[in-house]
Amino acid sequence: MGVTRRVFLRAAVASTAVGAVGATTTLLAPTASAASAPGDVVGKVTVGYQGWFACAGDGAPINGWWHWSQDWGRSPSRTNTAVKCWPDTRDYTSTYQTSYAALGNGQSARLFSSYDQQTVNTHFQWMQQNDIDTAALQRFNPTGGEGPTRDAMAAKVRTAAEAYGRKFYIMYDVSNWTTMQSEIKTDWTNKMSAHTASTAYARQNGRPVVCVWGFGFNDANHPFTADACLDVVNWFKSQGCYVIGGVPREWRTGTGGSRAGFLGVYHAFHMLSPWMVGAIGNVSEADNAYTTYTVGDQADCNANGVDYQPCVLPGDVSARQRAHGDFMWRQFYNVVRAGAQGIYISMFDEYNEGNQIAKTAETQAWVPTDSGFLALDEDGTACSSDYYLRLTGDGGRMLKGRIALTATRPTPPVLSGGGDTTPPAAPGGLTVTGHTSGSVALSWNAATDNVGVTGYRVLQVSGTTGTQVGTTAATTFTVTGLAASTAYTFDVVALDAAGNLSQPSNQVTVTTDAPSGSTDLALHRPTAESSHTQVYGSGNATDGDASTYWESANNAFPQWLQVDLGAAGTVGRIVLRLPPATAWSARTQTLSVQGSTDGSAFTQLLASTSRTFDPATGNTATLTLPAAATTRHVRLTFTANTGWPAAQVAQFEVYGA
Repeated sequence: MGVTRRVFLRAAVASTAVGAVGATTTLLAPTASAASAPGDVVGKVTVGYQGWFACAGDGAPINGWWHWSQDWGRSPSRTNTAVKCWPDTRDYTSTYQTSYAALGNGQSARLFSSYDQQTVNTHFQWMQQNDIDTAALQRFNPTGGEGPTRDAMAAKVRTAAEAYGRKFYIMYDVSNWTTMQSEIKTDWTNKMSAHTASTAYARQNGRPVVCVWGFGFNDANHPFTADACLDVVNWFKSQGCYVIGGVPREWRTGTGGSRAGFLGVYHAFHMLSPWMVGAIGNVSEADNAYTTYTVGDQADCNANGVDYQPCVLPGDVSARQRAHGDFMWRQFYNVVRAGAQGIYISMFDEYNEGNQIAKTAETQAWVPTDSGFLALDEDGTACSSDYYLRLTGDGGRMLKGRIALTATRPTPPVLSGGGDTTPPAAPGGLTVTGHTSGSVALSWNAATDNVGVTGYRVLQVSGTTGTQVGTTAATTFTVTGLAASTAYTFDVVALDAAGNLSQPSNQVTVTTDAPSGSTDLALHRPTAESSHTQVYGSGNATDGDASTYWESANNAFPQWLQVDLGAAGTVGRIVLRLPPATAWSARTQTLSVQGSTDGSAFTQLLASTSRTFDPATGNTATLTLPAAATTRHVRLTFTANTGWPAAQVAQFEVYGA
């Protein structure tokens, strides 16, 4: 288990009183002597993203209740818990039953898994909806048992960031990583650097961003010498990275929580982000931290050409720190008036320490009755579950100068005044507007709501069970990836900003068209491979998603990728795709095609040929066989790739004659 940044011993913050700032202050934010122009972290709000919750039965390699309970092998309960508050789980399509008592409203106490792609997608959709720019994916020592799950989470975060137009970067936490100095370089070279090819990977000053959290902390979990730390910082810089340091709040003085003799390490970073969790818990302490740390930190960074990214935290729910947003907003106000280059939110999904901004139980109606957990209304003020997401969005707008600098938080805890508990009316007039062998197009009439409808969920119905197959803000949707000549039933529900769901619309049943020459015979069919690297297995090549891909082992040609069509049939054309993102530069792959009816004896269907994949034309290559062949197993054998030392395929499509 990776060591979390559990609240370090609460440091004594300077007790000098700070003059009160009037609640009506509306000064414009000062212009800082920024070392860098705005990019994906300068001038932006970054949230720390743990992504470390798993549940039994979710398929994660960790295979347990990761971070939900003390004993990961047993279901979370009142006596086996690792969290301080309860998430609002209404937006997740898959949740997992716990051993807590039911919620106050009688619903089952179920939790989400970060390993479900829909969970990560939901989190990044919340970021998009609330104008949150960038996520820093936490990566603890990846060489132990948690490594495979963390590797998979990096790929899931990448997919979600690309889908919702957010940025992300890797943030190494070196706590208790004794062999960090060499292994962090190997991990970046062999695994994480591959994600910088994504258009969603954060860049600053034209360089991919990486953060190292934990250098210079004066405790047994961070025993590294200044020379070892400086070596790592300079190595990442030599790799062309923009390097952020997560450092102690006393970094500038080398006292208290900071080891002495580390100032040269701190100044070697491109950006500094001092840790503040455990130092402050109310508005007065936030103001003391402003004078004790923030003002001097900003001046030092300006003088040394270093960007400054102070922490802002919402407060621990269980310790009653939040004051319905006043505590967090005071920090936003303080760091913006100091002239910070960016803001780091501690954290997005840290339910363990209670410092999460992600959606959280609003009232005791949404908390297990036996848990003892507090809800967001613990101080008597009603707060919607998304309140701290909204507040973070406003803090970002103040940082960017879109709203004036103000000590008064602009976002009320509940937008609709007292809490919106009225669900939308059911959508009406659901109809089928078209269908193919693999898709169904739907249309319906807009639903109505007392506040406003924010979107719709499209459900595929089987008996009494509905499975979500898509979400949209529009009143039309096309369901894809369906089987040919198959009957499907659908309905639609409406959603409002408070998370209230309508009753379902009318149901429609439709049968997809019969297969044709335009049907991808390989879609969702089983695959085999000679090898793969990291999480880029062969199944990615037939999943219908061009953003995922198969990649073979490096520097080991020839390599092969194979699909089983399920039955022998006529094959005349193969379409290969790479991810369409422009970050994938043009490349040429050399390959041949073989076929087999039994999976063991293969014959040549297409001799070795070179095909160019160019993002300007969709990164697609079409292989037309010289003669239509009857085959069940289709194999591609690769011998070269000019753009990467491995074979790569995002989609392997096979069509009839």
